[in-house]
Amino acid sequence: MKIITLLTGKIEQLGQEGVSSGIKKMATLEREKVLETGLVNDNQADKKHHGGPDKAIHHYAFEHYEYWKNEPGVLNPEVFCEGGFGENISTVGMDESSVCIGDKYRVGSVVLEVSQARQPCWKLNIRFGHPGMSRMVQDSFRTGWYYRVLHEGEIQANDHFELLERPLAQWPLRKLLDVLYRDVLNYALLEEMTTLVPLAESWKRTAQNRLQTGAVEDWNKRLYNR
Repeated sequence: MKIITLLTGKIEQLGQEGVSSGIKKMATLEREKVLETGLVNDNQADKKHHGGPDKAIHHYAFEHYEYWKNEPGVLNPEVFCEGGFGENISTVGMDESSVCIGDKYRVGSVVLEVSQARQPCWKLNIRFGHPGMSRMVQDSFRTGWYYRVLHEGEIQANDHFELLERPLAQWPLRKLLDVLYRDVLNYALLEEMTTLVPLAESWKRTAQNRLQTGAVEDWNKRLYNR
C-alpha cells in the first residue's frame, strides 16, 4: 500500500458561518517533516478536539468518496476528493475493516501507530452542506482513523506503508466503531476496550464511563453543536 495523496492545511473560515477550521487540506508533493504532534505544515483551529499526540495524523480511505457521491442530499460535491474529510493521508486498499487498533506502520522514515478511529463532528455538516452529515459518517463507520507518531521523520506522496506489527488483530477499527456507535452497552467489549494499551485514553474513558453509569454519553454537541 502507498500514499496516493499527502495533504496539509491552513486555518480558514468554513462556510457562511465563518467557523475557523483546518479541515480544508491541499495535496503536497513535497517531503514533509513529521513530529510527535503531526505534520509540521499542517494546522488545526480547534486543538481541544483535533491534533495532539493521539491524533497526530488523520488517514481516510479514498474509496469512501465514491460511496458519499451516491448519497442523496449532500450538497457540496466539489469536496468529494482527497482532503474532503480533512485527512492528511489518502490511500487505496486500507479501510476500517482492514486496519486494527495498535497497528504499527513504517511510512517513509516515520513509524506510526493506529490510536483511534475518528469521531465525526458538526463541522462536517458545514463542509458537505448537509445538516446530518456527521451522523451519516458515524452510522456508516466510514470515519477514517488517527495515528500517533512513534518515530519522527519525513513522509511524501508515493511512500509505501509497511506493516511492522499487529498486536490486536481481533480489534479492527470497524469492531471498535460498532461498540462505540451501535452495540453501545456491550459491557464485555467495553471492559475489554479499557485494557487496550494502544487505544487513545479518551476512548478508554468513554468505555469506563459507560461501564460506571450504564448510559451512553450525549452525542448532540459533537454531531450538531447543540
